[in-house]
Amino acid sequence: MVSAVLAARVSPARVGAVVGRNVGALRSGPAYWLVLASGFFEPVLYLLSIGVGVGALVGELRLADGRVVEYAVFVAPAMLAVSAMSGALSETTFNFFFKMKYAKTFEAILATPVRPLEVALGELAWAMTRSAVYTGAFLVVMVAMGLTRVGWALAVFPAALLVGLAFGAVGMAVSTLMRGWQDFDLVTTGQFALFLFSGTFSPVGDYPPVLRVVVEATPLFHSVELVRGLAAGLPGWGLLGHAGYLLAMTAAGLWVAARRLERALCR
Repeated sequence: MVSAVLAARVSPARVGAVVGRNVGALRSGPAYWLVLASGFFEPVLYLLSIGVGVGALVGELRLADGRVVEYAVFVAPAMLAVSAMSGALSETTFNFFFKMKYAKTFEAILATPVRPLEVALGELAWAMTRSAVYTGAFLVVMVAMGLTRVGWALAVFPAALLVGLAFGAVGMAVSTLMRGWQDFDLVTTGQFALFLFSGTFSPVGDYPPVLRVVVEATPLFHSVELVRGLAAGLPGWGLLGHAGYLLAMTAAGLWVAARRLERALCR
């Protein structure tokens, strides 16, 4: 029933037009390409400095199946999840907010037959394009460094895209609630806290019990566990739970973003 309603309301051609508008904006100058490059190199540098550099001091860690692996093998999938998250959030927070609040891009788009939900889907599809570039490039680095196998890398790719999809949808929803640029300090702080305390650099089992419960409820924890399980070759039913969490997060984010856009721009 819900899918039939969405199919009646959403036109792929109109969603594609929103994506096409963003593709056209790439021709505006080299600045955007520099931003894209920086979003890829940041997690790679973290991997080299912490995964490899600090990893030489940490030594080895034991995975869920009992295998003992190098610290870089443990950290690399987490950096991939962080890369997918950061790429999607960068596009659906700061860029999305600027187009909505200052450039009035969405007001111009909604003067055409495009609807708020199609704007949200188009912006999310564009964010996913950026996230896919980061994911693919990072996976090449992981395979080249021997941190995962090619077969598992192919399985990790759609999982990392799901991570970007979930964070991109929530990023749009949050952006519709922002009053000004100062409010994004809260977003940056939250993103950095997730980066540090989501099992990225140490097993969650090492945390105090109270903190562990909080961490296991966060979206980046589920993202890291999903990506790490596949990258390490540890498929299991638990991964479906992590994927379900991210799918629910995507649906909720899209629903809020579309409703908020409709209220703000279709008055």
